[in-house]
Amino acid sequence: MTGPLRVAAVVGTTRSPSKTKALVELILQTLASRTPIEAQVIEIHTLGPGLTGALEREQLDDGAEAAVRAVETADLVIAATPVFRGSYPGMFKHFVDFIDQYALAAKPVMLAATGGSERHALVIEHALRPLFAFFQAWTAPAGIYLSAADFDGTVILNPEVYERIEMAVDDVVPVAKALAAARSAPAPSAPAPSAVA
Repeated sequence: MTGPLRVAAVVGTTRSPSKTKALVELILQTLASRTPIEAQVIEIHTLGPGLTGALEREQLDDGAEAAVRAVETADLVIAATPVFRGSYPGMFKHFVDFIDQYALAAKPVMLAATGGSERHALVIEHALRPLFAFFQAWTAPAGIYLSAADFDGTVILNPEVYERIEMAVDDVVPVAKALAAARSAPAPSAPAPSAVA
C-alpha cells in the first residue's frame, strides 16, 4: 500500500456538538495510531438543502455530491449515527440512498451508533448491518454502541469503549490496507505475442 488510508466517516447527527461525532473522533484517533490515514468527516446536517432537497443524484449540489463521492472512493468507511425511534434518522438514510449500489462492494465499513439507553444497542445488528449488506460491503465484526451513560457531555467515560474500538480497528485495518494495496497495484501487462515460425 502506498500513501495513507483514505477514510470517510459519515456522521448522521442533526446538530453539533454531538456524542456521535465525539465517538467518530475517538475511532479516527485509534485508527491514526495504527496506520497513517487521511480522514474526511461528513456531518449530514451540514449538507443542508443541497442534500435534503434532492431526489436524484444529479440534483445534489456540489457539497453533497463531493460528500457522496468521498464515501464511494474511500478505502474505509465509518458509518455512525444516533438512534431515533429504534433506528437511524431519515437524513442518514437519505444520504446513503445516493451512494452507488456497487461502490461499497467488499469495502470495509465500521458501524457505530449512540443512543439514550442500552435498549437501542441492537440497532447495529438490526438496522445498520442489513443496510450495508445491501451494498455488499464488508462490515467489521465488532460494532460500537454507546449509550448516554457512557458520556459526560461529549466526553467518553466508559473505559470498555476504548477496548471495543481497538478491537474493531484491529479487525478492519488489515482488510482496508489489503483493499487499498490491490487498488493501487499496477494492472498486469498483457503477455507479448509469441513469435510465429
